[in-house]
Amino acid sequence: MHPDTVPALPAAPSASSVAGTPGNDAPPLLELRGVTRSYRTGGWFAPRQERQVLRGVDLTVREGGCTGVVGPSGAGKSTLCRIALGLERPDGGMVRFMGRTWGRDVHHGLGKDRRHVQVVFQNSVNAVNPRMTVERIIGEPLENFTTLNRRQRRARAGELLEQVHLSPTLLDRLPHRLSGGQLQRVCIARALAPRPRLILLDEALSSLDMLVQARVLDLLTELRRATGTAYLFVTHDVRLVPLFCDEAAVLTEGRVAPVDMHASAQARAPQAPHRGDARHAVPHQAAPHQAVYDALHAAILPALPASAPR
Repeated sequence: MHPDTVPALPAAPSASSVAGTPGNDAPPLLELRGVTRSYRTGGWFAPRQERQVLRGVDLTVREGGCTGVVGPSGAGKSTLCRIALGLERPDGGMVRFMGRTWGRDVHHGLGKDRRHVQVVFQNSVNAVNPRMTVERIIGEPLENFTTLNRRQRRARAGELLEQVHLSPTLLDRLPHRLSGGQLQRVCIARALAPRPRLILLDEALSSLDMLVQARVLDLLTELRRATGTAYLFVTHDVRLVPLFCDEAAVLTEGRVAPVDMHASAQARAPQAPHRGDARHAVPHQAAPHQAVYDALHAAILPALPASAPR
């Protein structure tokens, strides 16, 4: 079997069922309260207009937890990510991370807490320098946030590769000599390097095929259990959220609507008979996942363009 392939995605366990993961009573790590953000468009020969991208967004990521944010293109997911990373200042509301608060009038961003928030992007090829070896890619945050010397950084990079199920023999390879799944795991290893409290997964699985997605999803769940790192999982792929997240919210037209995953999962009895529709022909043990999927799908459906597949 190819190293990037695993059984089909629906067999992956729900993150909320993984032993050692926190419940909804875990303390908040990242909080967004009433966050608004707008941009001015037009200029020169076009009239200037203000486009509101985020409208009073409330969102919480708990210590060691995983919160999913699902929404269509143009919903404001990228803006939400930049504000959560401290790269943009909200027009209104506040952001609190590890007890540190910022907003429109108080903006110091993450500051010294920068090492505690890392990100894995959608396109792993564009996220790395093609001239850097794997050792240098993983070693960058170690050089920036630790006092390790070069030999120690190489040893730590090898340990991180093993942690994401890659061989340390890849340390001297360039990105073009890795598969898509391998390179994405290198990016995950880089994110883990400074031992962050939170990793933002910005469409991190979207560019991978389903089999590689399943393997990376399994890996992220395993790493979360081992390290206690929390995830903010931003995606347009509704089917991944109930497999991976403890909490979820739908972002449409700049507004966030929370989805009660526990209530949705309980609403469908495990013995519910299969329907004729292929979308409902799921095994009994997958019924809670299907119920959450249905709730997410119902929330996001009105925001999809008429031409989009439903």
